[in-house]
Amino acid sequence: MIEKTPSGGVVRRDFLKGAAALGAASSAHALPAIQAAAAGAPEAATTGAEDRAYWIRLLDKICAPVLRNLSENKLKANMPVVVPTGNLEERRPFVYLAALANVLAGIAPWLESGPTSGEEGALRQQYAEWARTGIRNGTDPDSPDFMDFNKGSQPVVDAAFLTLAILRAPNELWHKLDPATQQKIIKALQSTRVIKPGFNNWLLFSAMVETGLSTMGQWWDPMRVDLALRTVLSWYKGDGEYGDGPSFHWDYYNSFVIHPMLVTILEVIGRSSKAWNSYRPEVMDRARRYAAIQERMISPEGTYPPIGRSLSDRTGAFHLLADMSLRRDLPEGVSPEQVRCALTAVMHKMLEAPGTFDAQGWLQVGFCGHQPSIAETYITSGTAYICTWAMLPLGLPASDPFWAAPPAPWTAKKAWSGVNIRTDHAIRD
Repeated sequence: MIEKTPSGGVVRRDFLKGAAALGAASSAHALPAIQAAAAGAPEAATTGAEDRAYWIRLLDKICAPVLRNLSENKLKANMPVVVPTGNLEERRPFVYLAALANVLAGIAPWLESGPTSGEEGALRQQYAEWARTGIRNGTDPDSPDFMDFNKGSQPVVDAAFLTLAILRAPNELWHKLDPATQQKIIKALQSTRVIKPGFNNWLLFSAMVETGLSTMGQWWDPMRVDLALRTVLSWYKGDGEYGDGPSFHWDYYNSFVIHPMLVTILEVIGRSSKAWNSYRPEVMDRARRYAAIQERMISPEGTYPPIGRSLSDRTGAFHLLADMSLRRDLPEGVSPEQVRCALTAVMHKMLEAPGTFDAQGWLQVGFCGHQPSIAETYITSGTAYICTWAMLPLGLPASDPFWAAPPAPWTAKKAWSGVNIRTDHAIRD
């Protein structure tokens, strides 16, 4: 149930009491009709409407603590700061911007293009208001929740993902902001230029910031963009895989960062300069190939290999597959509905695991549950919110085939059930 306050705001109530699918102890919120619709077991052939309902429930459960508290200037007061590797005081300043940026990068398409009516529409409106107020508080030097954008090196990472969120929701997260807040964001992004990025995927973070500034009517540095694009493209290893630096790494950084940022930077910067347009066809071909690989890596049970760094990013490992679904640019032979079913299975498996949330509803560090020992030195309670990046297709309307088409088995499910599937081949490039 969603009620209007006398001032027109939205009052949210706890809709998850008794909802076994997400844990009876949850303090999150959800929609009543959605709750009933999404209660089926993950093995059931749920409809697209039921799957969407389930995703919305997860979005609300995950994101409400961050955005609600930040909108009230209480994020630093209430959010647990957890750094499993023990370097707490070193990482503490970066936790809050990471939480904001990671949440918004995942839900921005829904904020921008989600429904405007009904229960989901009212919830989306509430989140958009929280997001704008949160951005205002996070960039206001006089706010108790003011965030660090230029001390140390980590802020360039999170500034890039905040920029990505704004690019994914320019109306809701930029044009609807007051001019003073817009100027504070610009100043915050410009301040990250003092940070020297690492010679790896971090080059794309600096380039993403410049790309965002180019859309805000500001001077932007083409050299930072050119260095990132030329260097990352020179690290291509073949068959849709880039190195993270000169060496190849078996992990999910091609999905976390490399493909989505390459695609977005080239798409957006092309509006300001045609200098790099020739790269787009090969970058898109490689992204489609990597999306095909990602879809095939999801097992019939909704699991995937725990390989490499940043495993505590959970479902965020499928950032690229979700992004290509949102773009309606999936590879040949991969239907939107099979991606929906595959990602839903992963969400059931990972985000319902005991220990995923603490008693107050905040995400804990882990891959499948609470597993702090898998954390690298840069992993914190703020980076846990990268899991929202798999939710990008919520920006597609309910009438889109991603949501409207009947359920379909994904590739591994078909293969392991004896279906006569098509062959898989590397791309030639």
